[in-house]
Amino acid sequence: MGKAKKKKKASGNTIAQNKKARHDYSIEDTFEAGVMLQGWEVKSLREGKVQMTDTYVMVQGNELWWLGGIISPLVSTCTHIIAEASRARKLLMHRREIDKLVGQVERKGYTLVPLSLYWKQGKVKMSVGLAKGKQEHDKRADSKERDWNREKARILKHG
Repeated sequence: MGKAKKKKKASGNTIAQNKKARHDYSIEDTFEAGVMLQGWEVKSLREGKVQMTDTYVMVQGNELWWLGGIISPLVSTCTHIIAEASRARKLLMHRREIDKLVGQVERKGYTLVPLSLYWKQGKVKMSVGLAKGKQEHDKRADSKERDWNREKARILKHG
């Protein structure tokens, strides 16, 4: 009997990141929220079958909901239920944190953006950012600064 080969884990505990969010928004503050999932969704997340681009967090009746996230069902695990890949998923946070976020969103015009999904002590957590939208000239300035820092690092390395 041979030993079973272990699969290589992805770097760290990160499941997926929303890279577009940091490009489109300036993140003011981040919060950690639990995600209410079904069993087949957890198995799909372990396989990395999730898409976070163009997702957002919405406030409904003092509850936070993750909308637009697609978790593709595995063929072998979803035999007895009808799997809905892009359903709304409830986010779990303390009441004080939710009240703070609701106040920021409703009064100051902030947006709640999901930044990443990751494992923490065997549970799926989501990093939610309190963000303001960037305008086009802000995005250009950020890309120029990023390019300049890259060029500066090259000069210092070879200089």
